[in-house]
Amino acid sequence: MGVTTGAATLRHVAPDSADALASVIGALWAEASASGTTAVVATVAARTADLLGLEPLTPPHGAAGAGWKGDSSAVLAFAEQCCLDVASISPTLRDDFLAATGPLAGGLVASLWVVDMVPRTRAALVALFGPGGWPPPQVEPAPAGIWGALDRLMRVVPALDALDPVTSELVRLRGARQHDCRLCRSLRSRSALRAGATEAEFDAVDHYADSSLSALARASLAFCDAMLWTPGRIGADVVAALQAEARPDQQVELVLDVTRNALNKVAVALGADAAHVEDGIEVYDVEPDGSLVYGLAPD
Repeated sequence: MGVTTGAATLRHVAPDSADALASVIGALWAEASASGTTAVVATVAARTADLLGLEPLTPPHGAAGAGWKGDSSAVLAFAEQCCLDVASISPTLRDDFLAATGPLAGGLVASLWVVDMVPRTRAALVALFGPGGWPPPQVEPAPAGIWGALDRLMRVVPALDALDPVTSELVRLRGARQHDCRLCRSLRSRSALRAGATEAEFDAVDHYADSSLSALARASLAFCDAMLWTPGRIGADVVAALQAEARPDQQVELVLDVTRNALNKVAVALGADAAHVEDGIEVYDVEPDGSLVYGLAPD
């Protein structure tokens, strides 16, 4: 392939996803600049990256600095808990964040997700393929704002098909259970079910290391855990295990899957993660345009 960095491998293997990630970062700083929240977003980016041992996203030249006069301490406290363990967000932290941010809450919570997850994504790709080469940040408004940029990312990642649907679904469920997303925990992929996945396999994500899941699945789940809990110190053994079982294109897809799936952190943080069903599971699938369809029959 002739590439030796995480950035170059991402660009080579998944150019649409690389573009979508760049658009998300550009939209982040455009959103912050327009709302006057660049200073608080940059503070959160530095703090959360420090907590995780990562390189933070930093605002580019030309991004407006201050302007917002809200309670930055409430935003920082909320962001720190989202970063470390979103499932432990308390009603008080949530209410304080919403009270402090008011009409800016939607854009800010998306921005907090970007400065939390993109450094994890980059660190994972660096651990697998080597450092260097990330494009400089830009202030680039997305057509539909930061949420439009995130929607594009959500749609392009499922177009990757190097990983088999069962492994992809196991990784999604692991993230759902680590973040305790009620909706995501209740879902099952029709593609995975059609490929022969069973509920016993899905339950095995809770004890994958000593399970009978495939070596690829176990290595992928361990790498997923590293991205979610220790992204600044992904172990050499975790990297080697994945590299032994997965091709480079599968490794890139795994990293992007973990990133995309982790958008459930926004719903969990805001208490908006209720399942569509009261009991049992709901079957979903991904349309060719990347949108999700729920309430399907398993076959």
